[in-house]
Amino acid sequence: MRSAPNEELPAELASHGLFVRGSFELGVSDELSGTIVLVGSAGDSWWQPFQNWLSTRTGPVANPLDSWTREIVGALADSHGAHLVMPNDRPYAPFQQWAMRAEGLRASPLGILMHPEYGLWHSYRAALLFDARLPEKVNQQAEKPIHACDLCAGKPCLNACPAGAHSRCGFDHAACLSHVHGDKGEACLVDGCFSRNACPVGADWRYQREAQAFLQRAFAGS
Repeated sequence: MRSAPNEELPAELASHGLFVRGSFELGVSDELSGTIVLVGSAGDSWWQPFQNWLSTRTGPVANPLDSWTREIVGALADSHGAHLVMPNDRPYAPFQQWAMRAEGLRASPLGILMHPEYGLWHSYRAALLFDARLPEKVNQQAEKPIHACDLCAGKPCLNACPAGAHSRCGFDHAACLSHVHGDKGEACLVDGCFSRNACPVGADWRYQREAQAFLQRAFAGS
């Protein structure tokens, strides 16, 4: 039987620029059972710890951000008696649905979950699965906050993409990749997603340029 996390977990995560994003108990309709504790970040607090880790590697690392997360959070999962769940592991876990349940968030027009404080500048990197019921002070399933996108009339995020890849109909993945791989796509790779940067919510949490460029190039496979 896996135990609940001890009180050292927040400090251990914080040393890597991560924190507990929320937790909830899985129900009878879920494929897994137990309690989910989501681990993630807000702003680019993860960037420098990740860069420090990357600088110690002796050669190229495949999927470096996932590898860093797996190493860091995997070690914490072992020490706290939990099972590590990663977004890219098959079968894919419903991380976005878990995040909605844990923090009461909803998707923005870009598909990224909109946070009332962090805007679009946050992430869910991993989850810890515990068999045990968590203490009430740890189990903090949130009420649904006011959705900032409902209050935004202009929707600048839908008008900022130079490839027109974002619309009320959804995200045109092929159009985005075609643009960033084309002659005019360098700005998107260097400066970050124009649509994401156009959102005014959580601007103080916006990732620094280098972090955005890293994520953009990872997305583009370049």
